[in-house]
Amino acid sequence: MNIDLNPARQEVYDQVESWIKTAQAKLKTLEGQAEGKMTKVEVEAYETLLPKLEAIQQKQQQLKNSSGKQGKQLKSDLERLIADFEKSVKEIESEAKAS
Repeated sequence: MNIDLNPARQEVYDQVESWIKTAQAKLKTLEGQAEGKMTKVEVEAYETLLPKLEAIQQKQQQLKNSSGKQGKQLKSDLERLIADFEKSVKEIESEAKAS
């Protein structure tokens, strides 16, 4: 989706959009496994990661209408939320390997 943003915000928006698609694919995989037998780790992963992904998507939408300092703050918020999401993924993967 191409939105009329200044080039710097457009770049951030596009990067987040790409990242969201990757994260959604991971969650879709977990969701597909839910139809069969899900392990406790997979259930916890889905319940932990889905709200975090939704928060990232919400911030991304806010980025569309942002300007100046607000845009910089949203970029910072997005970077923090993505780092937290990725940290959670790594923790869940470690837990899954340990079980």
